Amino acid sequence: MVKKLLIISSDHTGHGHKSITESLCERVKTNEVSIHVVDGFSLGKQLLLMIGKSYGPITRNSENLWKMLWKLSALKPSLVDSLIETLIRDNFLTLLAEIEPDLILSVHPNFNGSILNILEKQNINIPFITLIADLVNIYPLWADKRASYIISPTFEAKKKCIEYGLPDEKIKVPGFPVRSRFFQKDYHQRKLYKRGQSLKCLIMSGGEGVGNMKKIAETLLGHFDDCTVKIVAGKNEKLKTKLERSLKTPYGKRVEIYGFIQNIQDLMFTSDIAITRGSPNVMFEAIASNTPLIITGALPGQEEDNPAFAENFNLGVVCKNPKEIKHTLNKLLENDGEKLNQIINCQRNFINANAAEDILQFILKVGESYYEEAKVKLS
Repeated sequence: MVKKLLIISSDHTGHGHKSITESLCERVKTNEVSIHVVDGFSLGKQLLLMIGKSYGPITRNSENLWKMLWKLSALKPSLVDSLIETLIRDNFLTLLAEIEPDLILSVHPNFNGSILNILEKQNINIPFITLIADLVNIYPLWADKRASYIISPTFEAKKKCIEYGLPDEKIKVPGFPVRSRFFQKDYHQRKLYKRGQSLKCLIMSGGEGVGNMKKIAETLLGHFDDCTVKIVAGKNEKLKTKLERSLKTPYGKRVEIYGFIQNIQDLMFTSDIAITRGSPNVMFEAIASNTPLIITGALPGQEEDNPAFAENFNLGVVCKNPKEIKHTLNKLLENDGEKLNQIINCQRNFINANAAEDILQFILKVGESYYEEAKVKLS
């Protein structure tokens, strides 16, 4: 019998939710599983879709506003749940009738309590699982006790869920799911750094393209004569144009500038260092590709402690001041790249390359257990 899995994701609030969803979908190898993915914001008609699309402009242009919105909505998660429940209820029930899913997986916090409210009020008994997309700073909406299980990418996130009142046995920690293309066939293919080799740097800042990329690039290109820089501006077309105008003339072929691209893994594989903000998805894709990280900061709220997380596990280093980037890089390269090579080895030992597969198999086992129990009750 084909198992139908409904995934509630998001197309507009960064790119991480889509990437996580894709990492699970690509692990389906048999015809016994059918996955239907829906953008949760699209269920709320124009108003909710507009709210989802506002994430990019707000995080690009006003981090303080985003911090305020994040903190205010975290104070009363039940109000957020009720509002979204009202907006999505009719379309969600229509979707359920069309798909008839055996399981529901949410990878966005805004649709956990709201959907559980609907299921509860309609007496619909379908296993509901939450997959947390953040690492340390967990939004209260992730931690609804009514979920069948919570899948956490880190033990730090699990600890926060327990603080919110979730029982330990409901929380599973398989690791962060990353798309398979970010893992090289030979995970030890990346060579350790040797003194004197030319330095290839990659600067990126998540799908929305935020951060002081111009200053970082100028510092690198101005202080390391054999350095080349590739910059990914993401969906931020204005930033891409600005970078092209200011950097191409003085630095020529030493700098390459990209918009939103699908093959970011190829740039990671061919770079010695990735310089990025503390986006969980970007961080873990870099770790999967075994690319040492320099983390320049993080969005307030859900990303706040991600830079410290990376340093704690020696997955990268933090440099919040673009003027200090040259000193940070010099530290990584001294003693024949001792620190840089330590990071390479720590990343190899840290990442669970099978996390997405483990998560998918766990979800399917939950479904099997649920229906076995239902059979017993009917008999």
